[in-house]
Amino acid sequence: MTVGRDWLDWETDGRQWPHREASHFLQTSSFNWHVQIAGPENAPIILLLHGTGAASHSWRHLLPLLSGRFRIVAPDLPCHGFTRPRGPADLSLTGMVRALSELVAKLDRCPAVIVGHSAGAAIAVALAADQASSVPRHVIGINGAFLPIRGNALFSSLAKALFANPFSASMFSLMARATPLGGNLLTATGSSIDEDGKAIYRMLLASPAHVRGALGMMAAWDLSRFDQMLRRLPFPMTVIAARDDPMVPIENSRHAAQQASGSRLILTERGGHLLHECRADEIAQWLGEVLGDQNSNGADAA
Repeated sequence: MTVGRDWLDWETDGRQWPHREASHFLQTSSFNWHVQIAGPENAPIILLLHGTGAASHSWRHLLPLLSGRFRIVAPDLPCHGFTRPRGPADLSLTGMVRALSELVAKLDRCPAVIVGHSAGAAIAVALAADQASSVPRHVIGINGAFLPIRGNALFSSLAKALFANPFSASMFSLMARATPLGGNLLTATGSSIDEDGKAIYRMLLASPAHVRGALGMMAAWDLSRFDQMLRRLPFPMTVIAARDDPMVPIENSRHAAQQASGSRLILTERGGHLLHECRADEIAQWLGEVLGDQNSNGADAA
């Protein structure tokens, strides 16, 4: 991206975006959304929600594997990637759910399944619980961040302090352009992803607006009452987690599966935090099995 530019520009920064032909720009009262949509128009909708600091590119390998059977909808979350606010943005869990509810209403059909990664998994649960009139059939979390992570830089008082400083995002982005910061952060995920994916993460981290969106989401994150939401889910969910995820401990997934009665837990030995990016074939296989048999209870792997 051009140095000194705050927001990403689709015509320049988006030229190499994965599945660019699937990209659409939709407007709601709160946001101008970048959304990738693929698959048969009348097929059941799967809504894919990425994690903090990522964007719709996070699903680049899963999208072609799922779009033969399903209508895939993968937005950039509020203030992430190419999704821009139309005014002051509420990046709390409640605010994210409100914004996504507007986007779902724009689609005219409720998703049959919501899949979320990391913080996106928590949003998926909250969104499903919020869609009282048209409840999805299933929620699937991948390395879901379902518990408050005290002492972790992802969701800590540090994020609040950084977000309060108007220069933090610009300084962070400048460092990402001038140093190996982006590569170091990717290494910290414990996942080995492709070079194209690495290049996009570096571009995102070099965008002050994107970084500000990620910091704002971290600063506003509050899961203190999330267990109550899990217990109120009207259906069992599926949680998939990698034992070697250094960013979100597997206890998050175990806990969520216990709170949402009858839920399925799938554990795998390797893959790191970006499990869905480096082992997309296996994730697609698990999703196919889950969606073909939503009545299974308990833990499938330990």
